[in-house]
Amino acid sequence: MSFFEWNKNFELGIEQFDEHHRHLVDLLNEAYDNFICKADHETLGAIIDKLFDYATYHFTLEEQWMALNGYEGLTQHREEHAGFSRRIIEIQNDFCNGRTHVLLEVLTFLKNWLSDHILVTDASYGRFAAKLRNV
Repeated sequence: MSFFEWNKNFELGIEQFDEHHRHLVDLLNEAYDNFICKADHETLGAIIDKLFDYATYHFTLEEQWMALNGYEGLTQHREEHAGFSRRIIEIQNDFCNGRTHVLLEVLTFLKNWLSDHILVTDASYGRFAAKLRNV
């Protein structure tokens, strides 16, 4: 069983972003698996870096899509992304400073944030995109 189980409820109907979200979930599961298997500090750090890099890439494309399509919730969405990015930077700093004991707490935070973000905030622009397709 995965740490974060993907299901159809997370799908927005925008293939590119659904793929991005699945990849973020896969990276989170990879981080958890490595944590459970007591991977070395370097391996765990690389996975956290990969998760942050991919999230940044995804956020940039998502925000560009919203701007291009005139999505009214863009400002709030950017703020949520910025908050996530700030938290990931804190996590990276803590991890680099040897505070690995909080990693499970961090992974749980990331899982909850990602789930809530996709199901609530991203679902809003998913509904917006569906209206665009039906116009």
